[in-house]
Amino acid sequence: MTASVRIPTVLRPAMGGDATVAVEGETIGEILGRLTTRHPAVKAQLLNDDGSLHRFLNVYVNDDDVRYLGGLEAPVANGDEITLLPAVAGGSL
Repeated sequence: MTASVRIPTVLRPAMGGDATVAVEGETIGEILGRLTTRHPAVKAQLLNDDGSLHRFLNVYVNDDDVRYLGGLEAPVANGDEITLLPAVAGGSL
């Protein structure tokens, strides 16, 4: 299965500047694993040391949060759109 992964602006420099990349995999875990193999610099921003999904990263498959679809085991179909959305916090008004 090939999915389109939308890369947030903050991660683009570490991923060759691409806004979207095509990645093969049948689960979110496989997709993220292949992304981190291609671009090791982003691994710490996507996955924890134990391989689990980083808690400050939201991942969506076709607008559905993967945390409610099975986490890293969430299935991915051919043509799905995956969005990586790092949490933003801090600062003052």
